Amino acid sequence: MTAQPEREFDVIVIGAGAVGENVAARVVRGGLTAVLIEAELVGGECSYWACMPSKALLRPGTALHGAQTVPGAQEAVTRTLDVAAVLKRRDSFTSNWQDDSQVTWVEETGIELIRGHGWITGPRKVEVAGLDGNSYALSARHAVVVATGSTPTMPPIGGLADVEYWTTREATSAREIPARLAVLGGGVAGTELAQAYARLGAAVSLVARGALLGMFPAEAAELVAAGLRADGVDLHLHTGTTGVGENDDGSLTLTLDGGRTVTADKLLVTTGRHPALEGIGLESVGFAAADGKNLLLDTDSTGLVAGPAVDGTPDSGTTGSGTPGTGSTGTGSTDDGSWLYAVGDAAGKVMLTHQGKYEARATGDAIAARAKGELDGEPAPWSRYAQTANDHAVPNVVFTDPELASVGRSAQQAEKDGFRVSSVELPIQVAGSALHADPYAGWAQLVIDEDRKVLLGATFAGPDVAELLHAATIAVVGQVPLERLWHAVPSYPTISEVWLRLLEEYGL
Repeated sequence: MTAQPEREFDVIVIGAGAVGENVAARVVRGGLTAVLIEAELVGGECSYWACMPSKALLRPGTALHGAQTVPGAQEAVTRTLDVAAVLKRRDSFTSNWQDDSQVTWVEETGIELIRGHGWITGPRKVEVAGLDGNSYALSARHAVVVATGSTPTMPPIGGLADVEYWTTREATSAREIPARLAVLGGGVAGTELAQAYARLGAAVSLVARGALLGMFPAEAAELVAAGLRADGVDLHLHTGTTGVGENDDGSLTLTLDGGRTVTADKLLVTTGRHPALEGIGLESVGFAAADGKNLLLDTDSTGLVAGPAVDGTPDSGTTGSGTPGTGSTGTGSTDDGSWLYAVGDAAGKVMLTHQGKYEARATGDAIAARAKGELDGEPAPWSRYAQTANDHAVPNVVFTDPELASVGRSAQQAEKDGFRVSSVELPIQVAGSALHADPYAGWAQLVIDEDRKVLLGATFAGPDVAELLHAATIAVVGQVPLERLWHAVPSYPTISEVWLRLLEEYGL
């Protein structure tokens, strides 16, 4: 490689996915210079292998099924999906895995881009092995931001390492639909892709060690499970996988608890993700691998990394809890940990694209404010520099059919956090839902702080309930008193009428 002269920027961002792009854009808007480093496609996982292509695969089946549930429309549809058309539409949402438009946006925003693999070599120092054959030495006046996303976590199953299998990348970019697909994992990705492929014609078997969508209330998850079963998905829940082997014809056989087997042409493994922190040089500034592979970062409410400095001991700029200390100055002139930030999946807090972008906006604004001397120490909760919603109001949607949407704390989480909690639950049976589909099966729950009489969380399950979620998010973030929420009258006839029924059930 040809070494290039060292260059200095205000902020260096490692990773040009949606999160890295947002950090860079915010610091540039704040008057600083920024460079993005990316070894793959600008736009990252969400744009090309996760959010966009997976939803593009799901939406045609949901639209078709929606028509099939309304008399008058159901007689007009063919009842089958055009696979080629679905894949072509999917390709359009990934820009055919070309990032030209994203690169143009980066350039027009005033951000510099270096394509290559970057790693930290010391405080505020980054080296890049460029894809163009050049080696770039960079230094940051104020901050280095780690926005490297996450990578799949593979389960310790005998034989898995010896066979070819899909992760979500292969599943969302596949060129054809396998006749038989086995899915390992009952979380969001596994559940969504199992249904997408079943509706595209595959015979799908899903195997999960626990419950399907176990992080959600059982009543809500069961509606999704019923939807999968209606699409022909064979569910093996609370079932372990003891081994995987390849057969003579190239198919794969999974051996399950009790000796049962599942044979498939393709195997999709969706058993979780972890921060992609390997190979980016965090050890060079004192962060030791937690398990010989993954590095763990403790960040404050702006993404500022707390923990060891170069000597491996807690630095003077941050406390063990992640609160910036005296070293977190606006000048950015110290060599403690106050220059290092982690955002999005790389921070390991909330692995959702929209939440990562929220973290990025807060972090970028905080970096710019610290550089100007306008922010010192921990930002106030709910300020533009804080990530308070991560603790109180994370929205999440499972884009299956029926959908599952939630925000904030579950009843169990709220009790664990010390709140005096009550909850109300109802099936979604209102005029709006009756008009929406024949039949409409849905469920809703509100989690209430009995001391303050405000919402701590909400969950909805049913067709098209994702559009109910932002109202709940606003109520949770705004801490709207229930007696005031009662005056938010839902339009008739809409599925949102369930808000009225839930508040009536509570006693208002």
